[in-house]
Amino acid sequence: MNTINSARENVAPSRLFDDILLITIMAILAGCGLIYEYLLSHFAGRVIGAVESAIYTMIGIMIVSMGLGSFAARHIKCAFNGFAWLELTIALIGSSAILVISGAIAIVQVLPSLVAQTYNIPPDIMPQGGIYKSLYWLTHYSPYAIGAILGLFIGMEIPLIARIREQLHKAHLVHNTGTIYGADYIGAGVGAALWITFMLSIEINLSASLTASVNLIAGLAFWLRYKEYITHKYLLLFGHGVVSIIVALIFSFGGQWASTLNNTLYLDEVAHEQQTRFAQVVLTQRNLPNLEHPSLSLYLNGRLQFSEVDEHIYHKFLVYPAMAASARHDNVLIIGGGDGLALREVLKWAPKHVTLMDLDNQLVDLFKAPHAALNTSIANDILRLNNDSLNDPRVDIIHADAFNGVDELIAQQKSYDTVIIDLPDPSHPDLNKLYSKGFYHKVKYLTANDGIMVVQSTSPFHAKNAFISINNTIGAAGWSNVQQYHHNVPSFGQWGWTIASLSGQGPRHRLIRQEMQPFEDWLTKGLIQASFEFSKDFYLDKKEIKINELGSFVLYRYHQQAWESQQGVEQSWYQQ
Repeated sequence: MNTINSARENVAPSRLFDDILLITIMAILAGCGLIYEYLLSHFAGRVIGAVESAIYTMIGIMIVSMGLGSFAARHIKCAFNGFAWLELTIALIGSSAILVISGAIAIVQVLPSLVAQTYNIPPDIMPQGGIYKSLYWLTHYSPYAIGAILGLFIGMEIPLIARIREQLHKAHLVHNTGTIYGADYIGAGVGAALWITFMLSIEINLSASLTASVNLIAGLAFWLRYKEYITHKYLLLFGHGVVSIIVALIFSFGGQWASTLNNTLYLDEVAHEQQTRFAQVVLTQRNLPNLEHPSLSLYLNGRLQFSEVDEHIYHKFLVYPAMAASARHDNVLIIGGGDGLALREVLKWAPKHVTLMDLDNQLVDLFKAPHAALNTSIANDILRLNNDSLNDPRVDIIHADAFNGVDELIAQQKSYDTVIIDLPDPSHPDLNKLYSKGFYHKVKYLTANDGIMVVQSTSPFHAKNAFISINNTIGAAGWSNVQQYHHNVPSFGQWGWTIASLSGQGPRHRLIRQEMQPFEDWLTKGLIQASFEFSKDFYLDKKEIKINELGSFVLYRYHQQAWESQQGVEQSWYQQ
């Protein structure tokens, strides 16, 4: 009897240690799994272009795949062997997935050019259909395939851990499932917190390699404790060594490799790539014969924001009509425009004070103090392009979400003669609220009674319903004179803006009376007036276009449907 009790006393601490180890491993792996899910969702949004739908689709695919993985785990005979090899496999796929997808897309992107050069085919008839279209489709949607595979393996983790615990205890554990799922949920929460606070703002391959390293460490701890249960245990250990080298290489050089691949994905040479908390920032440059310096372009999450060759068209049409139609130019508010280009145009009007509100402080810093992140040549080009406007002493920069930031300005009883809203298109639900009736109603309280508001309003050609919806929404928010105008910006195509006043004459009528300012060297009075003209039937269905109420996502859906139908869902992220 004493011998039996002694044995029980020896076993209990061992099983307790096993429980702590396995539950801790499960929590850690749950955090890794969630980070992989976020990584692939984030990357899918860049590749596929329809950011919101891509993210939700990826999450849905991975969740379904995890469920299938839970079913598939029952076919693994030895839970110890299965789990040990599983972690090695997840680490390998998770660390390399982004580079593999990027490489495949790059190969397909340059393949037609290589074929054309080999067979001396003219550039205007380069092969694009047939097998090339199929390869493009396969690589374009490959993030979903990788997500499904990774989700399948991640889904096997919980059933295998549950089986391992019961085998070690040699008994059915009543609360086994609840314990493991509890660890899984807590670990996933920690993973989400790490993603938001840290990994979202670092280079994506660095995030992948760090997460894979945790998988390898957890797998090694499992190997050390349970190697007697594992067959071919030294082969597994060798595999850990090989994958560790791969992960280390990706950690050290993944960002450089990704930049090299990006050089094939963008039309121009990638000069700088940076991941902020809110966007992937890419600066490209191109040597043009008529320019003394390389032409710069800015992409956020793969979408072109400006090209130096024609950004003056966009920014002059955004700023000049609003400033010219305003009764005064003493106080100006710019919402968005963190590159300082709209601000450059505003400062030509000699305002007393300008407030610029932009959410992404890292993006603003890049254009305000570029020498801290870029080589001297590119940094000088940026300051030349925006005329160092962000460092002007008259400018006050606020980093805030505009929807809440305007509330602070209202509370401070601020008033502005001109409000310029230079935000990205409403291609994401978070941006949709900044085009809502509620938001324009707030901006009304910040605008002087004889002041002007102007809003960049997407393309009236590609997204006509979205363009008109912005008009209707601003009118519904209490702006009495709402008018729209458009002009061709070669990098974007036909582009549109909405301008509004609270009282008195409408903006277009005010502009008729205004003479052109002497500093303006490109715009003419005739160009401005012509921009207000649309085809006879353009507004025929205006009354049927819905207002974008806060939370309705009307404009977001109009925008997504329009661009998908006009450009096709297959329009690639690096061509936009």
